[in-house]
Amino acid sequence: MKTDLFSQFARDVQLAAVLLTRLPLPHLPAPAFQRAAHAVWAYPLIGAGVGCLAGGLGALAWAAGLPALAVAALCAAAMALITGAMHEDGLADTADGFWGGWDIQARLKIMKDSHIGTYGVLALILAVALKCALFAALIPQGFAPLIAAAALSRAMMPLVMRGLPPARSTGLAQSVGRPAAAQTWAAAGLGAALTLALTGPAGLVAILAALAACLAVTHLARLKIGGYTGDVLGATQTLTELAALAALTAL
Repeated sequence: MKTDLFSQFARDVQLAAVLLTRLPLPHLPAPAFQRAAHAVWAYPLIGAGVGCLAGGLGALAWAAGLPALAVAALCAAAMALITGAMHEDGLADTADGFWGGWDIQARLKIMKDSHIGTYGVLALILAVALKCALFAALIPQGFAPLIAAAALSRAMMPLVMRGLPPARSTGLAQSVGRPAAAQTWAAAGLGAALTLALTGPAGLVAILAALAACLAVTHLARLKIGGYTGDVLGATQTLTELAALAALTAL
């Protein structure tokens, strides 16, 4: 029984890593993806892993004497490479669709288009600039806040998946499905626990800030497209990470 539980734990973590990163991982058979909604509990672990990899590179650059802003840019670039910039892409598509379309169908069509518009470009520039600025402010204190925000932001994604229906009848959101309450709250609890362990009492404010950003994205997605898409999940990760980093910087 213990072996079976460990095997399932390992499969869920691997599945979450395949879904959330572009790391060279072992191939998973098609039936494994039927558990995609169940594996959301592991999202914060993958976020922490992404943060650790980026933070490790940042620590080497910091030890080599690079200035904080340069180290911050390297960390942001590493995160984008590890994830295939899928979250940033989701933010850009969401910004284009939500503010470029006049109705739900037009917004969804814009979000599916591979081209990027003015709203998307501005969203990316502002998000990356803010991320680098916040990283730079936090780096002299260590890389734990970076790891915490990476984990916490990915814990917010299942909350959106649980709270909203898929906006399309096809696509990533539809194929993953709606996670059960147990897995959703397990992700949230794990993300919160990692944040508090890494940042102490200040983590509580970061959790509240991330939750507020998550609720804002959820409400906006409900108004604009009546549900969520993979792009909305990417936007959720990016914006909740920025909210958590801003809270930790302010404290």
